[in-house]
Amino acid sequence: MEGGFGEASETKKLYDAVEAGDVIAIQQLLQQDPLLLQRISFKICAATPLYAATTQGHLAIVEEILNTNPQLVEEFNSRYSTALHIASAKGHVQIARKLLSAAPHLCLSRDCQGLNPIHLAAMKGHVEVLEELARTAPVAAMEKLPRRQTVLHLCVKHTKLEALKVLVPILSEFVSEKDDDGETILHLAVRYKQIEIIRYLVGNTNIDKESKNCKGQTPLQILEQSPSDTTTSQIKSILLSAIRNTAAATQTDLPLEWLARKRDAIMVVAILIATMAFEAGVNPAGGVWQDDSAQDWPGYPVAPPHRAGEAIMAYSHPRIYKRFIHSNTVAFVTSLSTILLLISGLPMRNRFFMWVLMAAMWAAISSVAATFAVSITVITPSRDRENLSSASVTGITVWSAATAVLLVGNTLRLLNWWLKSKGITVWRPERFRRFVEVRCRIGNQGV
Repeated sequence: MEGGFGEASETKKLYDAVEAGDVIAIQQLLQQDPLLLQRISFKICAATPLYAATTQGHLAIVEEILNTNPQLVEEFNSRYSTALHIASAKGHVQIARKLLSAAPHLCLSRDCQGLNPIHLAAMKGHVEVLEELARTAPVAAMEKLPRRQTVLHLCVKHTKLEALKVLVPILSEFVSEKDDDGETILHLAVRYKQIEIIRYLVGNTNIDKESKNCKGQTPLQILEQSPSDTTTSQIKSILLSAIRNTAAATQTDLPLEWLARKRDAIMVVAILIATMAFEAGVNPAGGVWQDDSAQDWPGYPVAPPHRAGEAIMAYSHPRIYKRFIHSNTVAFVTSLSTILLLISGLPMRNRFFMWVLMAAMWAAISSVAATFAVSITVITPSRDRENLSSASVTGITVWSAATAVLLVGNTLRLLNWWLKSKGITVWRPERFRRFVEVRCRIGNQGV
């Protein structure tokens, strides 16, 4: 009984010293009884001395406790909260840093509500603690909450814009994530009419402005169904402007996006064209001379002087052979240039680079088509060349027209983009149907 009473007295003194922030008193108690903290950690209590010190923000006491009994950092209370949960909720950044150094994995621990320390820091808007936790354990920021909400949903629900700004760069792929109701953080921001958060999301992220929730509602439709107040018209203007700009950018960048997505396919096509051009160059239609000897040649009393390996076409069709060499060389060089551009590491979304790539592919494909036309002309018998000529002329004309339209169109688009970057607007192309609908909607609503 006496020992139990003495132990209870020492425990009370310890908690009183923690409450008062008296480091010297704690040091004296621990010198008198080095096992005091170990005995407390095995008892069922509402809070260990480490919890109490963290709650009060006594950094020196937290350090003393961790130095004496670092295992206390693993203890949790009846709500399954650790000391790191408390430091995150209170915003004690230095204490959180100490606790993290002792047990970094605590960022992943969850309390009885399913919240980890990063969730609590985000809810409370403690930016410094949030930055420390996210830097130490970014995986914890990616953990979903009940109802499939993300920590970004928490920031919006609790109107913590600064916390959102810290987390968005880390969780950029989670920006358009939906909860169990199918709502993104933009849906929530519009529902709660958080105009600054809405302005940040549409201006600094790639969030889908027209995503639909489980009820088929877009953020704009949610706004239209909510009671009107002083911020409604401002939010509507922000959303409509963002939707319009997204539609415009989608149309302007469509060829660039397509080329970026088809990078591997373009590489395969360029290699194939280079292979075809190389093969046609070393083994042209009609073959090559097999020896150096003079032979009878139709129409010639004596075969022209030649050497083994030289193209027969160069002697039988000298003018056509020159065209063949020109077109085949262009196909080979431009395809090799395309391969070099693709493996050079240049930015795939750079407009000028994309234009050069499209021009090179246009030249390579057109040249290999011309090489084919020349080759098929050489190997076609004289009696069938008239029909072949008419078909070839028609095919080449259609092909040249189509490719020329594409090349000129993208050249004009590049020029228009360059002029706009200089503040000069020359051409305003019609947008996609979605953009037209948005413009009509803006006109009807008078925004």
